[in-house]
Amino acid sequence: MAKRIEKVNELLREEVGNIFLKDVEFPEGVLVTITRVEVSPNIFEAKVFISVFPDNKTDNVFNILNKIIYGIQQKVNSRLRMRPIPRIRFIREEKTKEAARVEELIDKAKKE
Repeated sequence: MAKRIEKVNELLREEVGNIFLKDVEFPEGVLVTITRVEVSPNIFEAKVFISVFPDNKTDNVFNILNKIIYGIQQKVNSRLRMRPIPRIRFIREEKTKEAARVEELIDKAKKE
């Protein structure tokens, strides 16, 4: 079962990423990245973790995504040949911020 979850995670990451590229208009100069996808064990729900650069545009990007989430879900439903198809939720990626902060502290320590 774990292998299936991994495959579904990757498949969803790829499909949602393609939808972002082709169908979603983000503000100019904003980089939106899907860092990972975590599907629940029963495959009914999927958390799509999103990282936004610059950081101060995160709220704006999430407002856009939450307004069009139904359309994104419909596209995913029509493209995937599996059942059940997980219900997508967008989540702010916090781990990348933590990692960047750790790297920043390490660099600072090396310089001192």
